Amino acid sequence: MPDSILRKPLLSAVLGTATVTRVEVREIVFQPGQQTGRHLHPCPVVGYIAEGEALFQKEGDTDIQRLPAGSAFYEPANAVVSRFDNASTTQPMKFIAYYLLNGEQELIHILPQA
Repeated sequence: MPDSILRKPLLSAVLGTATVTRVEVREIVFQPGQQTGRHLHPCPVVGYIAEGEALFQKEGDTDIQRLPAGSAFYEPANAVVSRFDNASTTQPMKFIAYYLLNGEQELIHILPQA
């Protein structure tokens, strides 16, 4: 009998009433120590850390989440993210982002620091 297929749950994200008409998938690589800066996405974003570790914090949250390789994350549409950074100063970090778009939308808006 062949081995069973393993389906490991990584993330469950509630999109509410969001309408998704297309998905853009991007592989994104951060160099050691690289930071995104304060930003938001006009669409929901679901992602997966493929290599390295990210530091993730939504504005207003007191805790910084550490997302090691194999972790999934969710950024709701228009939620301000105060940091999404490469946790390592010596190794790159790679993640896959799925932008859940409704028509033509920009993927990211970089915001001034608070």
